[in-house]
Amino acid sequence: MASALEELQKDQEEVKALLEKSTRKRIRDALTSEKSKIEIEIKNKIQQKSQKKPQVDNEKPAAVVAPITTEYAVKISNYGWDQSGKFVKIYITLTGVHQVPTENVQVHFTGRSFDLLVKNLNGKCYSMIVNSLLKPISVEGSSRKVKTDAVLCRKKAENAWDYLTQVEKECEEKEKPSYDTEADPSEGLMNVLKKIYEDGDDDMKRTINKAWVESREKQAKGDPEF
Repeated sequence: MASALEELQKDQEEVKALLEKSTRKRIRDALTSEKSKIEIEIKNKIQQKSQKKPQVDNEKPAAVVAPITTEYAVKISNYGWDQSGKFVKIYITLTGVHQVPTENVQVHFTGRSFDLLVKNLNGKCYSMIVNSLLKPISVEGSSRKVKTDAVLCRKKAENAWDYLTQVEKECEEKEKPSYDTEADPSEGLMNVLKKIYEDGDDDMKRTINKAWVESREKQAKGDPEF
């Protein structure tokens, strides 16, 4: 029968395999968090196992090992990006990240996504997952560089980018007003008022309702609105 440590190691390999195949942001977030928990459990099991080893009389007492600080995943949401030449660059600020071991800063690129995982930075695990990049990137030509209090992720891209992700582009396009020269001007005004009404608070809705009623009453009496 497999030991608890062996079972945890098998779980770890399974989560790694799922992470490599997963492309959905929500699923990758959950898997990244679970992977960090399993890694912590494995460290604790190994520590407990080493402490149970019997001491030989002529051996020096083992040094006291400080308890492992429990890590938890912190989602990185603030970042900056730009494009120069053939590279799209993402700047993530993390105080003290240059002081952790190089292997603790991991970046995984795919054709249309990337994820960053920083482990054991002041007892915490930081993760950032970006899916649906605006355009395909070259995985082989992409890289990461750790600087003072920052991580730079460089993604090789041939074409110019106006947005980082497809989602940002779609949101921006939805916000842009549509102009139709052949449309009825009054219909366009009604669409604007309708959007203001739907997005407004209760006071705004009461104001629009009052103005609408007064306008209809004036029209019914034959009075001009102005």
